Amino acid sequence: HVGNRKIKEQEIMSGVNNPYRYQYEHVAASSSAQVLGTTGAKGDYLHRLICTVSTAATGNVLIVDGSGTGILTHTVLPALAGTGINVYNIEINAVSADGAWKVTTGAGVEVMAVGIFSA
Repeated sequence: HVGNRKIKEQEIMSGVNNPYRYQYEHVAASSSAQVLGTTGAKGDYLHRLICTVSTAATGNVLIVDGSGTGILTHTVLPALAGTGINVYNIEINAVSADGAWKVTTGAGVEVMAVGIFSA
């Protein structure tokens, strides 16, 4: 109990209510504009990309907000980034302004996208 209010253990542990649990979605190597979430939509939240690079020369990752026309289209991990073969955690912390988040991967990288995506 907190005061006169009964609080679920989960609320105390995380401080976050259920509707705001992060989801995750795998994006395979060589994917082209994979939509995050079943349909994706304006207002979806992209928290983080966890990029596992297996071949540095083709380890590039690109994200697009909606159509990408005049909105965010950004290479978040260029080929030959950093030390090459590695795992890269890339914080995005952005809400889509135009539509579904889309991720494109090179042949040498796979991604775990973390966020809140439309079903």
